[in-house]
Order: sequence, then C-alpha cells, then structure tokens
Amino acid sequence: MKYVSTISALIIGLAVSFTLNLAAQQNNQDNNSVVAKVGGTDVTSADFEKKEAGDLLQARYTMYQSERKVLDQFIDNQLLEAQAKKEGLTVDQLLEKEAYKGIKDPTDDQLEVFYEGLDKESQPFSAVKDQIRDHIRELRRSKSRSACMESLRAKANIKIMLAPPAADVDAQSANVRGSKDAPVTLVEFADYQCPYCAKVNPVLLAIEKEYGNRLAVVFKDFPLPMHKDAEKASEAARCAGEQGKFWEYHDLLFTSRQTDLPGLKKQAGDLKLDQAKFDTCLDSGSQVAAVKKDQEEGTRLGITATPSFFINGHFFSGAADAKTIEELIAMEMPASSSAGASTAVPPTAIAQASASGK
Repeated sequence: MKYVSTISALIIGLAVSFTLNLAAQQNNQDNNSVVAKVGGTDVTSADFEKKEAGDLLQARYTMYQSERKVLDQFIDNQLLEAQAKKEGLTVDQLLEKEAYKGIKDPTDDQLEVFYEGLDKESQPFSAVKDQIRDHIRELRRSKSRSACMESLRAKANIKIMLAPPAADVDAQSANVRGSKDAPVTLVEFADYQCPYCAKVNPVLLAIEKEYGNRLAVVFKDFPLPMHKDAEKASEAARCAGEQGKFWEYHDLLFTSRQTDLPGLKKQAGDLKLDQAKFDTCLDSGSQVAAVKKDQEEGTRLGITATPSFFINGHFFSGAADAKTIEELIAMEMPASSSAGASTAVPPTAIAQASASGK
C-alpha cells in the first residue's frame, strides 16, 4: 500500500472534520438556535427536530456509516504501521509477506471462463484478457488483506466508542424479554416475513443468553407492505401474548416461517394455547390497533426497512451480525456490569449462530 502516511493524514483530517460537524450540530440543537427564517418566522432546531425526526435520523445514520468507514480504515492503517515497525518492514513489505504471499494469478482457462460470463459486446477475449487478470488479482489480494487485518484486529485491544445517532423510542409499552431494570435495552422493529429478521433472531437469542439480566430485548411490530401475511402474523403473536406465550410464539414464527392464516392457528395448537380463545382473538382483529401503533412509531422514527434496532436509543439498521450488536451493547454497558460477564453462551456460539442463521 503506497503513500500510507499521506492516506493516514487524510483519514485523520476527515475524522476530525466529521467530529467537528457533529459537535456543531449538537450545539445548535442544545442552544435551540434558529436554523431558518420562513416569511419572517423563525424555525428553531427544536421545531426542525420534532417535525423531521425520521428524515434527520436516517441522514445522521448515513453520515455515521461514512464516518465509521473512515474510522475503520484509520484503525487498519494504524495496526499495519505498528506491525510493520515491529518487524522492521515497510507496510508494503509487510503486506507482501503476510497477506499476498502465495496468491496465484488465474490460469488462462480460468480467465476464459470468467470472460464467458461477461457482457462481451464487441470486445474479443484477447483484448480484455489482461484487464480480467488484473481484476481477479485485485479481488484475491483484497480478500487476503481483509483476512490479514482480521488477524491483526483480533490481537489488538480495540474498543470502538463512536456511537450511532440516537432517538427517543418507547420501550415501556411493548413486549420485553429480560429484566426491565437492565442497563442496556435493545429494541427491534421487525417483520415476521422478513428473511433478514429470521436470520438475526438466533443471534439475538444467543446474545440474550450471554448477557442475562444485563440486557432487555424489546420487540416492535413493523410489518412491511410487500409482505401480505406479516401484519396478521404480528396480530397472532400478540394473541399468543394474551395467554402468556408471546415470545414462544414469536420465536416459533421465525423458525417455521408459517405466516398464512392456517399456519398461524396451527402453531397456537403446537404451543398448547387455548385454541378457541386464540382463534377468536385473531379473527376479531382485536390486536390491529396495537400493531398499527408500533408501525406509526417506526414511521415517525424514519424506519423503512427491517430489522431496525435501537440500543439504548442508538439506531442501526440491516441484517446486523453478532459483532455489530455486541460492539454497540459494549458501548452502553456500565463497567460494573461488564465485569460480571455471563459465560452461559461463549462468544464462538454467538458467532456460529450469526453465520448459520439457525
């Protein structure tokens, strides 16, 4: 990697710029300053925040993702420079020694197979052969470099303290698993037909076991319009909750993926619920308003996809893996609570749950 010191300086500058911008935004909000004048009327930051909370949260999250990417690059460069210095090498020499050693160029046959999968138009194989080779070489080097960085990160004492943007989320009037007095609360907005929500559920279960009463998990319904059975599935879980089995039914839905009406009723029987009472609850639509309330809150917060999470109010979205979730929990966990970490589920078990989705 050439010009490492220049890149590091640029990254530091970008990180500082991001931080100063965030601080300036926060000061504006704290001071309730005027952010615009419309027809002679002042628009304060408080008015702006209240009326455009959802769009602002998404904008800040996009900024956070960019800032986090820069921070990760900065950390990688710091680790590479430190390891290179330790071994008396340049960074380029270190990468050649640790990451790129043994990487082979693709054979001509492999290049032709790759070429056959391209939209070739009028370019013959001979004209693009070298470009394809360079492309595959870079892909292999990038993969090996990532593996090298993972190894360096695993040996380093890294604690990320850059937190995502935060918002006020109602964690009281919802189904909660874990202690309500837990120092960290994870709120999930999810859809029972969402494949990514199903994939992350076993990860959440493993993390809940690891943290025990130090973590509370809250579930919020956010059935998406394109999933025709999702809203009824949300109602069904709440009907099961009337009989004290919300979480059992919730977990079963993500495992079975049976969200049509017959399947919803069958699963109530599988959990030994009072079938008549469950069917009456589901058929009557008595839980529609409760599901809608969660949806409206999610919309107000700017949620557009599932799963979306808030950890002590800090927002992040997407099919998060165990590493991302645990990193954010660690940021919020008081030192006194972290000291008594549970060993009910080892970290490797959480990683396996994340990888398999089972």
